[in-house]
Amino acid sequence: MSLELVDVTWMAGYRKIIHDVSLKVRPGEFLGLIGPNGSGKTSLMSILAGVRRPLRGKALMGGMEMHKMGRRKLAQNIGFVEQQADTTDRLTVREAVSLGRIPYLSLLSPWSSRDDEQVARALLDVDMADMAGRYWQTLSGGEKQRVHIARALAQEPKFLLLDEPTNHLDVRHQLGLLELVRALKVTAVAALHDLNHAALFCDRIAVMSEGQLVAVGTPAEILTPALLQDVFGVTAVVEQDMQGKCHIRYAVSEKQMPGA
Repeated sequence: MSLELVDVTWMAGYRKIIHDVSLKVRPGEFLGLIGPNGSGKTSLMSILAGVRRPLRGKALMGGMEMHKMGRRKLAQNIGFVEQQADTTDRLTVREAVSLGRIPYLSLLSPWSSRDDEQVARALLDVDMADMAGRYWQTLSGGEKQRVHIARALAQEPKFLLLDEPTNHLDVRHQLGLLELVRALKVTAVAALHDLNHAALFCDRIAVMSEGQLVAVGTPAEILTPALLQDVFGVTAVVEQDMQGKCHIRYAVSEKQMPGA
């Protein structure tokens, strides 16, 4: 099963945010979505997740238009972690992660030991098992982010969509999270700020600029000095290691230095 956008356009008010974007996410891949702030990454992620409906074009899951599917079916297939999500409810970490099981519950399918197992596994995956009894309001920003990801994992999604998932995480948990996503048996899409993270973990990279999809390919194909200059306005050297992984070194001119 795949996710696909076909000639998608989306507007906020009178402003066109996404312009005629077509993108197919291949089954089993880890696709990174990169681009400058304001390039349309978050809006594109929302459309891929079925949260927003395109103004024009189609958003498809398994060849079927998402807006024709029920919310329950979408939630059983797509786990979406947004940038900003909070609650004023007095929830424990375990209760917050348990919300990921709601798409599977009904009068005929009440909470079971399997639901407990999925919640426990999700907490372990994000290194939050020892905080399961903590209240949401007592968590740091990074801890809350890991709980959001655990909630999405508890959904057992076929597609895991993450909008800036490493925000608020320290370096160890940034790397641990991306390693986890790469190891999971899901199709994953993550909007990422750190281009070296995209190069290290993603199978392919899609580049957004001013609401348009300007390039899609492997990290080695996409992360070139020319593209980094054109899209991000930075000068960089791109090197490849023995495994073919890209590493980006940015050149900082004197006029860019603080106090210059």
